[in-house]
Amino acid sequence: MNLKTEEKNEILIIFVKEERLDAHNSNDLKGKMQELFEQGKKNILVDLTDIRFIDSSGLGALVSGFKNAISHQGSLKLSSLQPQVKSMFELTRLHRVFEIFGSTAEALENF
Repeated sequence: MNLKTEEKNEILIIFVKEERLDAHNSNDLKGKMQELFEQGKKNILVDLTDIRFIDSSGLGALVSGFKNAISHQGSLKLSSLQPQVKSMFELTRLHRVFEIFGSTAEALENF
């Protein structure tokens, strides 16, 4: 999976550079988030600009990251969801669980 990371003001941003977040690659993202929290990172922002499709495995990876954040006294936020991806969050009511922002800049201001 193509993941790019960048750190700004003690917030680690993960840019998911794939069109799909599904059963074939979601474990890579899940593992990366777990690794970062275990390294002591507290605030992670996942930028989903490039994701055009997400399935239950992709959602599960993000939920796992969210739980990992809580167990490490950190936070996990999402930004830049495409309309199809946003509708999946609304269908599953996960938009009530995650803090979701329209852009990375907006999310960074809210940490």
